[in-house]
Amino acid sequence: MPGGAVGLVATADTGRIEAPVTLKAYLMCAFAAIGGIFFGYDSGYINGVIGMNYFITLYTGLDPNDPRFNATTGSDPGGFALPSWQSSLIVSILSAGTFFGALMAGDIADFTGRRTTIILGCLVFIVGVVLQTASSTYGLFVAGRLVAGFGIGFVSAIIILYMSEIAPKKVRGAIVSGYQFCITIGLLLASCVDYGTQNYTTSASYRVPVGLQMLWAMILALGLFFLPESPRYFVKRGKIDRAADVLGRLRGQPRDSEFVQTELAEIVANHEYELQVIPQGSYFTSWANCFKGSLWEQKSNLRRTILGTSLQMMQQWTGINFIFYFGSTFFKQLGTISNPFLISLVTTLVNVCSTPISFYTIERYGRRPLLVWGALFMLICEFLVAIMGTTDGSNPTTVKAEIAFICIYVFFFASTWGPGAWVIVGEIYPLPIRSRGVALSAASNWLWNCIIAVIAPYMYDKDEGNLGAKVFFIWGALCTACFIYAYFLIPETKGLSLEQVDRMLEETNPRNSSKWVPHSTFAAEMGLTDKGTLAPEIVEDVERKGSVV
Repeated sequence: MPGGAVGLVATADTGRIEAPVTLKAYLMCAFAAIGGIFFGYDSGYINGVIGMNYFITLYTGLDPNDPRFNATTGSDPGGFALPSWQSSLIVSILSAGTFFGALMAGDIADFTGRRTTIILGCLVFIVGVVLQTASSTYGLFVAGRLVAGFGIGFVSAIIILYMSEIAPKKVRGAIVSGYQFCITIGLLLASCVDYGTQNYTTSASYRVPVGLQMLWAMILALGLFFLPESPRYFVKRGKIDRAADVLGRLRGQPRDSEFVQTELAEIVANHEYELQVIPQGSYFTSWANCFKGSLWEQKSNLRRTILGTSLQMMQQWTGINFIFYFGSTFFKQLGTISNPFLISLVTTLVNVCSTPISFYTIERYGRRPLLVWGALFMLICEFLVAIMGTTDGSNPTTVKAEIAFICIYVFFFASTWGPGAWVIVGEIYPLPIRSRGVALSAASNWLWNCIIAVIAPYMYDKDEGNLGAKVFFIWGALCTACFIYAYFLIPETKGLSLEQVDRMLEETNPRNSSKWVPHSTFAAEMGLTDKGTLAPEIVEDVERKGSVV
């Protein structure tokens, strides 16, 4: 029985620190990815809703049949749309909620557990959806988006943490990529529903797409009741026996099997090592630990926190959410597109079909090459779109070429930066600060998501910046920054356990990280007994310290 009295079987063999995994265990790990569906759906449905005739008329009083708005003879063919400030607030307020929700989620996940926090996020999200569905006024709709944002913040931050902590190391990247795939499924479902209800002349045009969101949250919340908690959460709380129970369930092994005990011993030894490097203290000290160390020191917590938060910032800088938030209105304002909803549906379909490629490539070629090459190909596509739109944007043939390169750009994002950024964020933090580190990273994603949602309409709308296709010069320049960032700062974490990632980040730099090979285990370094078990005092110390969180 695990615990200080008997000790955990441990090993110095770096190849034996994880149990073989059954199909059932894979499926348990993969189910959590469903959380991406309602994240993606919520991000996607608003793109179509803010372009629906009924919705625009409801909040502006404009008549879609007004001759001014005729696409061929009208004096203002792009004028039938929400004002920039309204579309900006409706889209960005969700991201504001998710920013604060993600920050709160780190604390909640440490006190109540990863699984419980995700379930709570689902419930908060459902409340926000109810408010949006019931609304017929602008204020209530915006308030519902804000509340739903808090729920998505909980889920988006902690589901990555949960999946990273329970997934086997050999397929962790593919399983976490499944989360991004489910996001794309949600985006596609939202586009299909928007396409089906766009011409409704009643409030059902927006209430149907909004209300359907509750289904995905219910499925995730109910399913999580039957899944185990993260074993690393129980180690952090000093509950080694509970950790052994859930680890055995996840790996399809008896809790007392040598495989389970060896993996658990490595998790415990790594946690004790981290506690010795940076001791835990009060609540505020635990937050301050995320920023301990020097920026120039490879292994410092500050360096890892900046890496996680800046990586999520860079993912937003690729400009992908400009397409999925404002694609319908952007395509409409090009003036030569007869059905912008259909074009948005096509880009979303490309997103869905491209993401599964990463399931293979992220484990075959690694995280780092995907982000470097992905950024390079995206920036090429974005500059081409900008150049074509600027030089010959009124030519229907040129517009078709622009859309083609936008689709190619979406392909490269979906197969590289889309899943890759989330995978790395779930791997780089040590256990004592992991929940808060991932929460800060997710909050960074949503902060920049919010900033882009606020400023984008002012950049391309005809009543504001009127950049049109020139806006892709901005996204191309930012994607160039992503390319440079990925080359110099992204480490390779493929095939390593979370504890081995911790050691790799201490011993090498990003450009040489792919050559790093595990050479010892934390259990061996922290102390093995003559009987091949982890030193009992280590287990006892983790159990004692875990009670003070």
